[in-house]
Amino acid sequence: MPDLSDLLEARTRRPDAIAAAAAARKRPGSLFGPHGKLMIIAADHPARGALRAGADPLAMANRVELLDRIRTALARPGVNGVLGTPDILEDLLLLGGLDDKVVIGSMNRGGLAGTSFEMDDRFTAYDAGSIAAAGYEGGKMLLRIDPDDPGTVATLQACGTAVAELAGRRRMAMVEPFISHRVDGRVRNDLTAEAMIRAMTVAAGLGTTSAYTWLKVPVVDDMDRVMAATTLPALILGGEVAHDAEAAYANWGKALRLPTVQGLVIGRSLLYPASGTVADAVDRAVGLL
Repeated sequence: MPDLSDLLEARTRRPDAIAAAAAARKRPGSLFGPHGKLMIIAADHPARGALRAGADPLAMANRVELLDRIRTALARPGVNGVLGTPDILEDLLLLGGLDDKVVIGSMNRGGLAGTSFEMDDRFTAYDAGSIAAAGYEGGKMLLRIDPDDPGTVATLQACGTAVAELAGRRRMAMVEPFISHRVDGRVRNDLTAEAMIRAMTVAAGLGTTSAYTWLKVPVVDDMDRVMAATTLPALILGGEVAHDAEAAYANWGKALRLPTVQGLVIGRSLLYPASGTVADAVDRAVGLL
């Protein structure tokens, strides 16, 4: 387990240690791991108030335990990146856990889960300037498009600006697009092939250039047709902890055979697996690459 006292000592008495650790971090020579793909651990859920994993609504609430799980995952062979908000990435920096890793900063976390303003997903975490200043490799943004919610257009504009600003700094812009609707007051993502195609084509056109844009997409039915909708590189996301882990791994493996799919960005499914250890779950995912 990480030593909480060390983290607290740095945060209370030496806050400049964070910037120093970022400056000293050894950056990776490539976005790709030894398998020629990206294998990224996602850990930006808590900043949206989304702490559930499986049946436990507060699974991600213990920060030291979460950090321990992330560090275990990052230490496994073949894992070459992490996605997180400033609080999590800075804890990992202080713990010396980000050397040689692709680091992606999560940008818009304002659309808090379960709120009336969830679709107005404002940029409340990293921006392109802070990502570049920290020496990170890119930024990730969530783009949920609700045809019935005017808050969507502000998110579209903000994502377009972020894509352009990241590209201007030669940093990856990782866009996670969905068509979304409110059902009984809750936001639900439409995971049909038609909806994903529409969302991806909107996301691909954001910003002043698509040169540094990557897509982060779920596995849905008819993935061959879905991925034929873009020439941009894509990464497969894990989503909720699957009740049927065998099916989840099979779906990830099938998607990875598509030419535009360049790796995995998996969070809760590996950090809080339905069965077995974090190391076992991560190793199995790496094996798909």
